[in-house]
Amino acid sequence: MRSILLLMSGILMFVSLSYGQELYMPRNIKKAIANGTRTTTGQPGAKYWQNKGKYDMQIKVTPETGIVSGSESIVYSNNSPDTLRSLAIRFVNNVNKKNSPRGSYMPDAAMTTGLVIESFAVNGTTYNVNAQNWGTVGTVRLKEPILPHSSATVNISWNYPLAPVDGREGRIDSVTFYAAYSYPRISVYDDYNGWDMLDHTGRQEFYNDFNDYTYAVSVPKNYIVWGTGDLLNPDEVLQPEYSKRLKHSYTADEVIHVATPEELQAEKVTAQNDWNTWKFSANHITDVCFALSKHYVWDAASVVVDPKTNRRASVQSAYNEKAPDFKHYVEWTQHALTFFSTKWPGVPYPFSKMTSFQGHADMEYPMMVNDGSTANLRFAQLVLDHEVAHTYFPFYMGTNETRYAYMDEGWATTFEYLAGIEEFGKENADNFYKMFRVARYISDPSTEQDQPIITMSTQVSGAGYGNNSYGKASLSYLALKDLLGDSLFKKALHHYMDLWNGKHPIPWDYFYAMNAGSGMDLNWFFNNWFFTNNYIDLKIGQVKKSGDGYALTVRNVGGFAIPFDIKITYTDGKTDIMHQTPAVWKKNSKEQVFKISTPKAIKAIELDGGIFLDYTPADNSWKN
Repeated sequence: MRSILLLMSGILMFVSLSYGQELYMPRNIKKAIANGTRTTTGQPGAKYWQNKGKYDMQIKVTPETGIVSGSESIVYSNNSPDTLRSLAIRFVNNVNKKNSPRGSYMPDAAMTTGLVIESFAVNGTTYNVNAQNWGTVGTVRLKEPILPHSSATVNISWNYPLAPVDGREGRIDSVTFYAAYSYPRISVYDDYNGWDMLDHTGRQEFYNDFNDYTYAVSVPKNYIVWGTGDLLNPDEVLQPEYSKRLKHSYTADEVIHVATPEELQAEKVTAQNDWNTWKFSANHITDVCFALSKHYVWDAASVVVDPKTNRRASVQSAYNEKAPDFKHYVEWTQHALTFFSTKWPGVPYPFSKMTSFQGHADMEYPMMVNDGSTANLRFAQLVLDHEVAHTYFPFYMGTNETRYAYMDEGWATTFEYLAGIEEFGKENADNFYKMFRVARYISDPSTEQDQPIITMSTQVSGAGYGNNSYGKASLSYLALKDLLGDSLFKKALHHYMDLWNGKHPIPWDYFYAMNAGSGMDLNWFFNNWFFTNNYIDLKIGQVKKSGDGYALTVRNVGGFAIPFDIKITYTDGKTDIMHQTPAVWKKNSKEQVFKISTPKAIKAIELDGGIFLDYTPADNSWKN
């Protein structure tokens, strides 16, 4: 029996849950609970802590060489109870360095020489640091430790070459660049693993502290810079007319063409200094990135993201004028932010801006997305919805994407689908979801497909990684939504998000917070979906005439607790649908008998899981 403290309508209530099943928990997570930083009630522990950095960065990009150089001052707060005798420094772009570990093939033409540390100092004490010996994370042994609940100032000067081809970062064309993961950062030191020393190998994604940033990007004249955070000095870097248009867009519903192709070609948009320095700031955010171009079109508008306060967010887009889809991106983003803020997840967009930039990555960043261009407008909007949805998971919630990719990709996939229902109708959204998120998974019987979702994301690869992170995880969230109903599911989800936004939740925090938020013991459901090798496969067993109707036996061959419809066709041509939520599998996950009360003769029965595609659909129907 556990007493769980809930806040409902401003009233504190204790809810006691008796768990019928326990969840497997690794020893390090058990230790965190014993230490008081985590709980089995879903709340952060009384002793929960996380470290933080305040970054002040001066960055310069030389387009001719593709070299990014910079200096940064980091005031790093050690809020932990531990004495830190070393610093782990992370530089993701070293994944492009020739001798770095990576999980997939990279051609020689895409490789670089990696990070060069020009100077490194902690509290004024200098260190000789050779980053050429690092992969994507390295260790600096400290001469003086950083004591618990104290801070240190870290100064780093550095340079590195942007990748000569573009993916998540790099050169898009001769005068267009996307600079992501572009600065050395202090890696996460947390309560359940200590220093995050996992190398980034190119497939998995990221885990960062919530930091405060001010940064300045110097580029030659006629280059525009788009970046995470608020642009602090538009009047210094833009000609008056273009600064005026940008400021107007901050309160405009209609799309403002801040800079057109003709104006960019005339080289009259930016201030005409040899170099312009674009200044940005963003607080309590997990990362910053920026992009620059000499010829990209610039559109902007805004949208109300919090109807209670009328708070607006800026919506911007930068793209090659020939892109067939990006001319719609501002309007699509306005819709996405409205949907996510008011419907699913129904939490007001937490940041001041969202910028879409045309590249080739289809990748999310705080306040920015880097998407490829396509003539398939339906697919383009799906990709945009997905990447913008990442605002909440991982950027608002601070999840560890490296270890638990299903905690962010699964949610973004879910919200992408729910947004698609509103945008294109349920049938269209269902078909896209089945095609892109489920069909390849369920039709592939290979061993790696049915690994438990809870498996650490660095321990699965190929399609197994993709399906655990995206489709299967999303199906678990949608199955729980069906089980609880929209209202209770949203209440539980908001409870989890209220407790853990701006922190570092792990899967067990999600499980226990959803238990508490729903007031239900859902451990049986989480065990079924996250800790087993289950898959999706129902089968009709027997159909018997019984009393005033029929008895239908349904076998759950695959084992997942999924929702489904029993579609009944009578001999008179009429039909009925009996919807079954995942709750029917709680007591017996392998087989259930359903009573169909009817005086009429049944001609046929079909099991339909909808988006929960069945591995062997041929055995889902019966005819009399």
